[in-house]
This record gives sequence, C-alpha cells and structure tokens, in this order.
Amino acid sequence: MRKTGGQRGRREDAEQNRKKNQAGRSGAKGRRRGSGWGGVAAAAVVLALSIAALAGTVWWVLFRDAGEEGTDDPRTQAETPAPEAEQEEETEQDEAEEAQSEEQRIQAQVQAILDSMTLEEKVCQLFMITPEALTGVGTATQAGEATKQALNQYPVGGLIYFGQNLIGPDQTRTMLTNTARYAQERCGFPIFLSVDEEGGQVARIGSNPAFGTETFGNMSELGARGDTQEAYQAGVKIGAYLRDLGFNMDAAPDVDVLTNPNNEVVRYRSFGSDPELVAQMGAAQLQGLNEQGIIGMYKHFPGHGGTAEDSHAGYASAAETLEELKAQALVPFQDGIDQGIRVIMVSHISCPNVTGDNTPATLSSMLITDVLREQMGFDGMVITDALNMGAITDQYSPDQAAVAALNAGADMLLMPADFQTAYQGVLQAVADGTVTEERIDESVARILTVKAGLAE
Repeated sequence: MRKTGGQRGRREDAEQNRKKNQAGRSGAKGRRRGSGWGGVAAAAVVLALSIAALAGTVWWVLFRDAGEEGTDDPRTQAETPAPEAEQEEETEQDEAEEAQSEEQRIQAQVQAILDSMTLEEKVCQLFMITPEALTGVGTATQAGEATKQALNQYPVGGLIYFGQNLIGPDQTRTMLTNTARYAQERCGFPIFLSVDEEGGQVARIGSNPAFGTETFGNMSELGARGDTQEAYQAGVKIGAYLRDLGFNMDAAPDVDVLTNPNNEVVRYRSFGSDPELVAQMGAAQLQGLNEQGIIGMYKHFPGHGGTAEDSHAGYASAAETLEELKAQALVPFQDGIDQGIRVIMVSHISCPNVTGDNTPATLSSMLITDVLREQMGFDGMVITDALNMGAITDQYSPDQAAVAALNAGADMLLMPADFQTAYQGVLQAVADGTVTEERIDESVARILTVKAGLAE
C-alpha cells in the first residue's frame, strides 16, 4: 500500500532523533560537526517532505471537487466515489437541458420559416388534399410537370393517396419521390405524404396484391388477443413498407373505443370495448409506425365507437356526457397525449350532451379548444376528418367548413369538397377579419413543428 507524505515525514523524524542521540554521546567535538551542514540538510529534508504532504492533500481536494473520473490514484477511488443518485440526477438534468435546447432550436427554425412565408403560402399549408384536387386530373398515378407546376402555385401542406393512385411498388415510389422533391424545392421543407393504412379492413396498400405486403387481420382480432407486442409488430411492418414506398404519414391507428356494439363504422377497426386495452394497443402500434419514420395519428376524437350512424353518409352523434366520455372514449386519447403524440384526427360526430347543440366536433370550439387542448393538454397538430363527408357537406359549404374548423382550433383541413373554394374562403376570412392571421400562424407553426421531425 502506498504511504502518504505524513507517514514518510514521521519515519524521517524518528530517524533524525535516533541520529541526534548517537551524536550526543560522541562528545563536544562531534556535536559541533553535527550542528553544521548536516543539521541544515536534515531540517531541509523534513521541510520538503512536509510541503509534499501538504501539496498532495491540496491536489486531492481540488481533484475531488472538480468531479474528475478515471484517475488511478487509490485515494480518489476509495475515498470519493460519485453517489449513484447524484449521477442519475446529473444525467436527468443533462437530458432535460438537451431536450429544451432541441425544442428551442426547432422553435427558432419554425419561426424563421413562418416569418419568410406569404399569407397565401401559409394558407396552403393548412390543406391536405388528394393529388386529383391539386392537379385537376381525373386519376393521378404519376407526378410530373403538372404536379410540379401545381405545387409551385399551391404549396399545400400534404397529399393523401387512395387505392386508385397506387398501382404497384415501382410506380408508387416514383410518384412519391417526385412529389417529395417538387415540394422540397418549392418550400424548403417536407410535404406530408399520407395514406389510410390501419391494417385489416382499411389498408389501401395491404389490400392490393400487386404490392406483395404482409396482410393483417382486422384490428378487432388483434384486440381480442390482447397482445400489445402483436400490435407493435403490425405497426413496425406497416411502417416499414410505407417508408419503403415513400410515405411519411399514416392515418392510423384507430383508437375508437367500441362502446356501442351495433356500431358498424369502426366495429372491425377498433381494438375493442376496453378503453385501457385500446390505449395500450394503440400506443404499441403507433410506436411501431414511429420507429419506421412514419408519423401516425390517433383517430377519431372524441370517439366514433359510440355512434349508431356513419358520419361518412350524414349526421352522426354520441349521446355521452363529457364525464362519460372521459371515463371511456377519451381514455386512449388522453394516454396518447400524456405520451407525447404529435397528431390527432377529429371526427365529425356531434356531442349534444357536451356542447349543447349538434355542431360536428371538427367545427366545435368547445370540443377542440376547451376539451382537447385546454382540459386534456394537447398542443400538437389537429387534423380534421375528411371535409367532403356527408356530416359536413349536408350542412356547410367548403369555405364555411374550412373557416369554422380553423376558428374551432383545427390546424390541418383534410380533403374539402372543393379545394379552391375552401382556399379562397380562408383568404377572404383573413381579409375581413373572420379569421386572424395570428390564428393562421398558430396552426402553421404546429404543422411545421411536426414536419421538423421529418427533416432530421
């Protein structure tokens, strides 16, 4: 074991005392010789050793306080181990600071882009439409000069594709690659390229044998088995083939809680009637999608599982009170919000026992702003269900629906019945003060924040 400076000093002192006793017995002459250079040298040795010991102590204190690691000095290793709790606290603090720094970086990026955009460009970002609505062609199966020119004029926030657009793997990859490039060149940031690919009953690609992808049973079957790993693997596999084809967004998973056994709209698309199970299965599938670079979304807020009607065809309502919704239908959405979900789709169902009227959820400030944002704490991107569905078109014109959805708190407007009418309607609403430009900026900022993740 290594001796300290103090130990060496004590040994030398003892040695000097022994020598002095011997010198005292040698007589006066001897004493005179011993009191010369030899005495000075002995004193110098003792002084040097004491200084060395003091320096060693000071060095150890400074090194310990600096928090250095990796020294081979046994004093440091034995006497100054870093407590595990302190290390964990420092790690958590570092991670929190990194996350905050990353969030600030993204916010600065988003604000810089937003400041550079015209009002028309910002309004275009609010829309996700079909390639046919963008270009005016009958059925879009490729992206060439017409798509490029259309995106230059109307740089929309996203495009959504259906079965008629998707012929096979090579055709789809080329179409989406070209579209992504045109949008990037026009805007400097990505465009959402989306599809409805839940697996099972709703699978635009999985249902087409030309793609040769693995198929999955209905989500109701997965839910009946209750295996979250199976739901996760479904998300991974769906996400992998979507990414390979060029998509970056999927309108899935469906987290509707099937509270009405007679419901035919989401009966086979829902994971079941247990809200906790639906929350777990939805989270697992979403994780699988996200790990493949695909942005997923929870739908159809505030829950389509309790309706008897189909909002695709017309008016549909849920009879639950807000308290009843929070106990069942809203459980998966709250769970997703708590875990940081980025996108939620709002449906067109009415909740008269919550809002006091028959306003569809997509156009209801009470449901989107008061309940979803303020009470449930969601500050991500809200996308409407398709605005060309009967529950909307039976009561509202395209421009009325678009303006009402924005004022209710929605961010992205999916598939208005007529894109041009809706687009011009929003611009006019800003001009006459029905919608403020600050409200537009809020939604575009949320959209760009989600897109920032795609650009990394």
